Amino acid sequence: MTEDITGPEDIIALGRQYAGGSHLEEHRHERSQLLYGLTGTAIVTTQSGLWMMPPDAALWIPAETPHEVTMVGEVNMRSLYLKPALLPQMPRHCVVLEVGTLLRALLDALAATTGTEESKRRLMSELVLLEIAGQPIVPLTLPLPPVGPLRSHCLAFSAAPNVHAKLDGWCAALNMSRRNFTRVFRAGTGLSFVEWRSRACVLAAISRLSAGDQVTHIAFDLGYDSSASFAAMFRRATGSVPSRFRQKQ
Repeated sequence: MTEDITGPEDIIALGRQYAGGSHLEEHRHERSQLLYGLTGTAIVTTQSGLWMMPPDAALWIPAETPHEVTMVGEVNMRSLYLKPALLPQMPRHCVVLEVGTLLRALLDALAATTGTEESKRRLMSELVLLEIAGQPIVPLTLPLPPVGPLRSHCLAFSAAPNVHAKLDGWCAALNMSRRNFTRVFRAGTGLSFVEWRSRACVLAAISRLSAGDQVTHIAFDLGYDSSASFAAMFRRATGSVPSRFRQKQ
C-alpha cells in the first residue's frame, strides 16, 4: 500500500504518539522518509532486514521502500517526508543514523511549526538536510533472507534469540544439510550463522534496554552465564556499554 504524503513543501514533518505494541502494516511512501522516535524504540521490517531505532537513532527509508513498523513501548514519533531529489547523496537502501542534539531539536521543532512561521521553517529545513547528510551510520540492522522458510525461522528467532542456538539445530528444523544451510544463509544475510546470531542478540538487548530492563535479566534470558560476559559481547558489537542505551530512555 502506498501512503501519499501530499503538499507543496519540499519537506513535510509530522509528529504522532503510538502506544506500546502498535503496529503499522506494510506500506510505502512516494517520498523518502526519516523516521525517529523522541522516546521509545521502534523496529522496522523491510524485505532485506530488521532495523532497530532506539532513542537517539533514526531510520532513513528511501522512497518507495515497502516497510512495516512495530513499537516497543510507547513511542513519540517524528517523521520527515522529503522529496527524493533533496538528498541524492543518501543511500538507496535503509540505514540507521545516529541522531545528535541539533538534529533531534530540528526534528521536534519542524513537526511543531505552522504555516505562519514560513521563514523560520525554511531555515530549519535547510539545516536539517545538512544534518541528515552528515550523521554517521550505526549498525543496528539484522539482515534477513528472502521470503521462505529460512526467513520465517530467522524472524521467529529474532523475537527470542539465544546465544547458544546451534547451527545443527537450525539445519534439522529446516531439513537442510550443514553445507547447504551455510551457503544459503550467508547468501541471504551476508553474515555467518554465528555473526548473525550475535547480531540478533544485540538488537534484542537494545530493545529491552531502551525499555528499562535490567542488564542482568537480559543477559540470562539471552543465554549468557553472567552479565559481565554479556557486556563484553555487547561492547565488541556496538562499541558501547549496555547502560548507555538504558540512559537514553
